[in-house]
Amino acid sequence: MTNDRREFLRMAAALGAAVAWSGPARASRLAWREREDLYPEGVASGDPDSHSVILWTRRPYAEGVRRMLSVEVAEDREFRRVVARARTPVSAAADWTTRVLVGGLRPSRVYWYRFADVEGNGSRVGRTVTAPREGDPRPVTFAFVSCQSINEGKLNGYRRMIFEDERAKPEDQLGFVLHLGDFIYEVLQYPEEGGKRFDRTIYEVARFPDGGRPGKLHYPLTLEGYRACYRGFLADPDLKDARARWPFVAIWDNHEFSWQGWQSILKQGGPARPGQTLKVAANQAWWEYLPSRCRKAAGASWDTFDPPTVQNVKIERWDADGLGDEPNNLAAINSLIGYRAFRYGRHLELLITDQHSYRSASPFEDPALDKLTPPEFLGMFQEDAAQTLDGGRTFGGGRPPAELTYGGVSVPNPQKDAPPQTILGAEQKAWFKARLKASRATWKIWGNSKGTLVSRADPQNLPPGMAKPWPGDFAILAAGDHSTAYAERAEICDLVRDAGITGFAIVSGDRHSFWAGYASAQLPPGKFEPVGLSFIGGSLSSPGGLEAYEHTLKKDHPLRPLFLADRPGAAKPDPTFNMLLKHGVRACLEYARSFDAGAARALSNPALAPHLEFVDMGGHGYATVRLSADEMRTEFVCIPRPIARSERPDGGDLRYRVVHTARLWKPGERPRLVQEVLEGDPGLSV
Repeated sequence: MTNDRREFLRMAAALGAAVAWSGPARASRLAWREREDLYPEGVASGDPDSHSVILWTRRPYAEGVRRMLSVEVAEDREFRRVVARARTPVSAAADWTTRVLVGGLRPSRVYWYRFADVEGNGSRVGRTVTAPREGDPRPVTFAFVSCQSINEGKLNGYRRMIFEDERAKPEDQLGFVLHLGDFIYEVLQYPEEGGKRFDRTIYEVARFPDGGRPGKLHYPLTLEGYRACYRGFLADPDLKDARARWPFVAIWDNHEFSWQGWQSILKQGGPARPGQTLKVAANQAWWEYLPSRCRKAAGASWDTFDPPTVQNVKIERWDADGLGDEPNNLAAINSLIGYRAFRYGRHLELLITDQHSYRSASPFEDPALDKLTPPEFLGMFQEDAAQTLDGGRTFGGGRPPAELTYGGVSVPNPQKDAPPQTILGAEQKAWFKARLKASRATWKIWGNSKGTLVSRADPQNLPPGMAKPWPGDFAILAAGDHSTAYAERAEICDLVRDAGITGFAIVSGDRHSFWAGYASAQLPPGKFEPVGLSFIGGSLSSPGGLEAYEHTLKKDHPLRPLFLADRPGAAKPDPTFNMLLKHGVRACLEYARSFDAGAARALSNPALAPHLEFVDMGGHGYATVRLSADEMRTEFVCIPRPIARSERPDGGDLRYRVVHTARLWKPGERPRLVQEVLEGDPGLSV
């Protein structure tokens, strides 16, 4: 074997994959007949580079502990030119899943693959695409998606994506799908117990053999529970079709482990508790069902995860960055390493980070903080108080206030002695900054499961008498991601500025809404200094904040016009929530009075959101990105609320298609987005 092949074998062992190596093309000799029923979760591929890709399937057996499958990779769909073949195990220890790392492939090439058991019972045929060589000057195109709760919605966005990609020119087809988390939702409702949520049907997904239950929600307490969840999600036909068409590059968000958890700490609607065993189980199930180059820590097994043995132990010591200094915690979170980087041709370096495994505890969850904001402000929180909490013991040059006081109410500062908040953690952040600074790709794209664009409002501009006086200046409307990790966001933005990095952009998920804007360390009254672009994609199916307000915000609430405007005779209210975030309260109140969008935008507060070009808090669908030598083009494809599955080949109607383009800027220049509506009407989102 060559040295390259030796290294390839070591890599496969670290990933836990069988190996296939490409050779001369020959006609298939496999006795294959399609039996899709025996491969109920379909096939998938993941994490391609220019010469290799990981293939996946699941072939369950009712008896035994280990069986063998055959896999073929071909240059044509008819398998007349098979270039790689191998034997690969499936075992009960890996829930009958298998991974095959196929090497020796050609760059920028479409390949077809299939599996078969010893009787010739075959999987469906899958399609995958290798990455371009590092110096390849051709444009790179990919899609990014997130948040696919099939418990309360359907995945029509994938059907639309497939329909359009099949009809695109070969040079315009997607190279991969970047999945930014919430591939599953570990909290599920059972149909007979939940009825409807808003106007959505609760669909059957899975039953947990041993689960917990806060209210009407159920969540897993064992590895088998997480596995059941993945099998339930992969019963969706549109998700299976998408995985069979493109390689996925994925990172987890919160719901792959614990709804409100962090590190190895469990939290699902109740008090936090140790969850080291479940963090390992969640990592194992993710590894079993999503083919990736994520590194598993325990053992060099070719076909099983080999989980480390851990115990659920309370974490009582924390290091200087808020990482739990407890051996079981460290073993659990490091049982699978998710952060990694990919190079696609000359124009793309993709840096993927894990936003949950290493983050410090949220600084915003002390119940006493609720006293600082009158309840009628619907969860708004003073921005300067949030900055104080984020900074912890380092705020104010190491002199944080002992109390937070607003509107005559004082509460102890719960973060006075805590480290500043980190989402990335020290080790991952050092890796990220080093890779970002060293990259020579035209575009440096940060794949971040959590949004970075600040969500804020200006309730200080409410007219007297509409509500109690707002006790401060700007308000934030969401916390928990990089929008309120002020110190860490500034650290990254300052690096980009000081190192003269151009072509920096962030793509994110999680918020169940579409956003487009600029990466900046500060907003007014601080120095607004954009150093890159930032985009958030709408959820594929999960409900968003606007939908919640439509169904829960009372019509007589004094602040309803800031979120919803009730047009006489209309079936649904207009989404002034979008206008609140981009233009401010004066614009919302004018629109709710006159329904004149132009007059409302004329009252826009220029200091509120100079970082935003677009926001749709009710958007579902996906986004595509095209990168070339001089331009980044990001397209939002928004579909109607996906409550029921569309049987149309195109996945149903579109709400709108909006594209944001930016020319590559020089060091010291500000990036500039240009917006164009290609189809439909985004309404109050602009």
